Amino acid sequence: MSWLTGFVGAVLEAWSELRIHRTRVLLSLIGVAVAVAALTSVVGVSSMARQAMQEGYERSGGRPATVVVMANQMQGQPNPDDFNAAMQTAIDRYEISFASRSVYSSVSTQFTEGTEPVQAQGVDPAYGQMFRMQLEHGRWFTEQDSARLAPAVIVNAAFHARLGSPDLASHPTVTLRGEQAATAVIIGVTPSQGQWDTAPSMFLLADQLPPFATDQGGFAPQTEWRLWVPPEIGEEMRVAVQRDVMAALGDGYDVQASRNDYLSWGGGDPLAPLTMAVGGIAVLILALGVLGLVNITMVTVRYRIREIGIRRSFGATSGRVFFTVMMESVVATAVAGVAGVMLAIAVVSNPWLQQLVAQGVQDLPPFPMEAAVIGMVTAVGAGALAGLLPALVAVRVKVIDAIRY
Repeated sequence: MSWLTGFVGAVLEAWSELRIHRTRVLLSLIGVAVAVAALTSVVGVSSMARQAMQEGYERSGGRPATVVVMANQMQGQPNPDDFNAAMQTAIDRYEISFASRSVYSSVSTQFTEGTEPVQAQGVDPAYGQMFRMQLEHGRWFTEQDSARLAPAVIVNAAFHARLGSPDLASHPTVTLRGEQAATAVIIGVTPSQGQWDTAPSMFLLADQLPPFATDQGGFAPQTEWRLWVPPEIGEEMRVAVQRDVMAALGDGYDVQASRNDYLSWGGGDPLAPLTMAVGGIAVLILALGVLGLVNITMVTVRYRIREIGIRRSFGATSGRVFFTVMMESVVATAVAGVAGVMLAIAVVSNPWLQQLVAQGVQDLPPFPMEAAVIGMVTAVGAGALAGLLPALVAVRVKVIDAIRY
């Protein structure tokens, strides 16, 4: 326990010295606290930016791992009922919790100006969670919507504007024309995707789309299945589903299963450049903070040569002098680290910054604990590095130096 007593004594002694030299220490710690706050803020903001990029990738290609399954008949058009039955069997066999069809077509829709074809996509309720669907108004599909007599539709912002932007609480309707006309109820509105998103479009449940779907160039709309499975078994599941569905459909079909999520793009993690850039900024901030602290600590030790020489005359060992000077920097930077981390938390938690960096993010991450840990470890490490050279200088101080100064 003697080492513990010595350690506690050194820490208390370092704290006493910091209080004595608090003016010089305060000036040095301002730079350290700012550096730690900047480093921690960069890590925290990068966490939000990474989440925003990840969610953007998942809206376009699905969450990892998303397996896309398609079936084509060698001669003639594939029977969607056979394909759907084979897929449902595979889904049940492998206990896949999230699966959705995607059926692309167009639907003749009645507007005030007349009837015109509107791009439509038939999906299942699970599609919304699989692709992180965002809604500006209303809600996404549920299983209960499949039992509605009036089909439920979700339209984009351009479609909603064509209708005069009615309040969804009034249950606005639109007429769909196909084999027979039907009145559909608008339950949700997706936000605009940019200046190019000016054409009206809609989502319907896959089971409710066929009566209104328009043949594309004489070909019936093709059905695709999307499965969300754990990433660690994504490739294994892709091979198994392709094999089982092909066996169920027979030799007359060509079944293709592929992954379309961002983790399957090859070339490593697409978010790695962001991580590397953040790491480079963090190293630069750390280097500047350590350099400034070393300069100030060296000046402080030069001023304290008389004090250190007197301590040596009273029997202070080289190890005790070295450890005391080192701990002064470590304790000081630890205090600065706490202040810097608290400042970073206030900055990263600012709603304005969150809206700027992570606009539209569904799962906004809390302030990352790893950022706070990195900030504190950086502060303590910076103190140790900054105190190393001054501590070595202090060890070389002799009793005669106290007389000279």
